[in-house]
Amino acid sequence: MKKMSSDKKAIVFVFFCMVLLMLTSCGSKQGAENAAPGKFQTNVLSPVNENITVYEGENVFIDASNASKGYIMLKYTAPIDKNIKARITREGGEIYTYDIFDSEEFYVLPLTQGSGNYKITVYKNISGNEYATVFAKNIAVAEIDEFLPFLYPNQYVDFTAQSKVVQTATKLVENAQTELDVVSAVYNFTVKEISYDYEKAKTVQSGYLPVVDEILQNQTGICFDYAAVMCAMLRSHGIPTKLVIGYAGDVYHAWISVYIKNVGWVNDIIQFDGINWKLMDPTFDSTSQSDKKILEEINKGTNYIEKYSY
Repeated sequence: MKKMSSDKKAIVFVFFCMVLLMLTSCGSKQGAENAAPGKFQTNVLSPVNENITVYEGENVFIDASNASKGYIMLKYTAPIDKNIKARITREGGEIYTYDIFDSEEFYVLPLTQGSGNYKITVYKNISGNEYATVFAKNIAVAEIDEFLPFLYPNQYVDFTAQSKVVQTATKLVENAQTELDVVSAVYNFTVKEISYDYEKAKTVQSGYLPVVDEILQNQTGICFDYAAVMCAMLRSHGIPTKLVIGYAGDVYHAWISVYIKNVGWVNDIIQFDGINWKLMDPTFDSTSQSDKKILEEINKGTNYIEKYSY
């Protein structure tokens, strides 16, 4: 699977990134000094090795005990001297490919395509672009919770309760009363504190993965980075959030999709015009349900083609 493209088109004017909802009524926000205690507490779900359902092969250990929660944990147990890739394929679905870099680490790999029959295959590079199969296993997952794959951390959205992004988000949403308050606070912080890195967009290599605390510290990033930071912040406060990779026009791109109760998954709401991030439409009021007509316009998403969700 290709990772973030360095296509020069990523520099010019057409980045549609990350999903967002924002409050339209300024008067609906309380002053911070008068705000009631927030309803959204930090709640980081931590993947664990339970060693109940395990599969082992040559230099491969897979713990699928929590497949119904939307993830497996995979470890390559031999020293890694060649490229190692893990591929997860659901019957009738997309092929998801992950790079395995470290033999000391368990990798959290999400099962984001729902319930069904999955095939997990591990490959080792032989030479050039040739890979040999090291291990393959079919597993049946009868029921995967719709939201848990997008609440747990994984290889693409990697965070813990100790992560700086989580601690920062906790302060940002300390007075939040609604999901929209949380999303708005995270959005406003992210676009204010992180600048778009045009040089990185031109030079980023295949296999790149965001390190969310480094992005926060450096205060620069590309669309993949923005999406990962926002996902970590929102997931850590109980809001299901997808990191989506696909195409905006013909540019390989990353954005987010957020689940709002009584609304559903909401996509493709912000755009980047080469200078500023801005909402395509201020769509929601904090005290009322979303305007369905506006929502329909936003969700047309004619320029977006989703390929993968993490």
